[in-house]
Amino acid sequence: MDHISTAGPADAPARKTRWYRQLYFWVLTAIVIGILVGWLAPTAGIAMEPIGTTFVNSMKMLIGPIVFLTIVGGIASVADLKKVGMTGLKALTYFQVGTIFAMIFGLVAINIFRLGDGVNADASTIKTSDSAAKLIDAGQHQEWWQFLTHIIPNSIVGPFVEGDILQIIFIAVVFGIALNAMGKVGAPVLDGVQRLTGVMFKILGFIMKAAPLGAFGAMAFAVGKYGVSSLTSMGGLIALFYITSILFVVVVLGSVMAFLKLNIFKMIRHLKEEYMLILGTSTAEPALPGLMRKLEHAGVKKETVGLVVPTGYSFNLDGAAIYLSLAALYIAQATNTDLTIGQQLGLLAVMLLTSKGAAGVAGGGFIALTATLTTIGTIPAAGIMLIFGIDKFMSECRALVNFTGNAVATLFIAWWDRTLDADRARRVFNGETVEPMPTEDPIHLDDVADIDEDLAEYGHHTPKHPSTDRRPAYSESN
Repeated sequence: MDHISTAGPADAPARKTRWYRQLYFWVLTAIVIGILVGWLAPTAGIAMEPIGTTFVNSMKMLIGPIVFLTIVGGIASVADLKKVGMTGLKALTYFQVGTIFAMIFGLVAINIFRLGDGVNADASTIKTSDSAAKLIDAGQHQEWWQFLTHIIPNSIVGPFVEGDILQIIFIAVVFGIALNAMGKVGAPVLDGVQRLTGVMFKILGFIMKAAPLGAFGAMAFAVGKYGVSSLTSMGGLIALFYITSILFVVVVLGSVMAFLKLNIFKMIRHLKEEYMLILGTSTAEPALPGLMRKLEHAGVKKETVGLVVPTGYSFNLDGAAIYLSLAALYIAQATNTDLTIGQQLGLLAVMLLTSKGAAGVAGGGFIALTATLTTIGTIPAAGIMLIFGIDKFMSECRALVNFTGNAVATLFIAWWDRTLDADRARRVFNGETVEPMPTEDPIHLDDVADIDEDLAEYGHHTPKHPSTDRRPAYSESN
């Protein structure tokens, strides 16, 4: 059987895909059209919901297998398992420190502006909708320690069916360690894992062609259903959340990038396709595979990317942390619940745990918020209805900040492990043409980003040459 390759002629000239053929342009266009449809024809916008949810669901069905295969492949292929353990420990340490900084930003912002003062809401008279009541009930039964016991699944198949990333990570780590310990006996299995990873990304490439359609449906539904009245009635809190989040990204995450001698704005520009996808779908999950591939291409070792990025999606939620601290104190102020500095710090400590307990759960932000308020006991949990109507308008920002935080975290952990090729990362973020990494998967990044041509480069639009593409081609003899 002949080799399957996307390589072009050796003397093919370097070219860039025109801007109007790139994915981010069409996703952005779809978002604008979706906003207009939802605003001008709300009924039609609401009817677009199935389009958005179908696309998001089609992406989510790949997240579990991609996370599993990537982690297994990374762990099973390393020579020293101790390094994997240390990488995981460093990642968890960084995640906690980052979360603390994010929550402090939220606490400081709401203490300075005190937007809840004057609302004078009576918690006993607040009416709770059916959908909110379910989240409140789930939060009230959510214990801080449950995220530890929740990691271990009841079955090996269940997490993939339910899309529980935390449990999938656990299974993948155990499977990868066992496969690594088998040595040569496990080599055929590892080869199969690497081949399946390529297949998953090929499927991802097919689905990504529909990203503009999915973004249109999700945005049209959101604007059509929630309108702009919530924005005008509580615009101050929404604006404070966005400004605080931007400051956190620029000041805290920007400082981490500067320490690495990298530019956060150039990194954001490099990840523009993923940002447009998150903005359109209000969730960071569809952008996870693209982030992993781009970070690997930017010089982060495959095993580091495979372990840190998926784990960060459950443990490193900077945007959610800012939201939790802002929302909790806003509710306290609105219900005239006075909290001392000590009580606020205690609130922060509880949120560090409860925020992990709702990772990967639908409505997780509200569940974590309710669990926090219930644990503290001084702020009425029913007060979340005061912000229930505007939550949708803050979900995009939460997802964008979470995504950015995980990208920066992965680069920092790679530096901490002394495996980051900072010069390569700098060149990639600058938009320069670089050769593929030797460990990059045989299925190229092209299949994920270009809306027009199957062979255009994802993130660096350069044709592959046989002389420079060092990745193994698949053949029947391999």
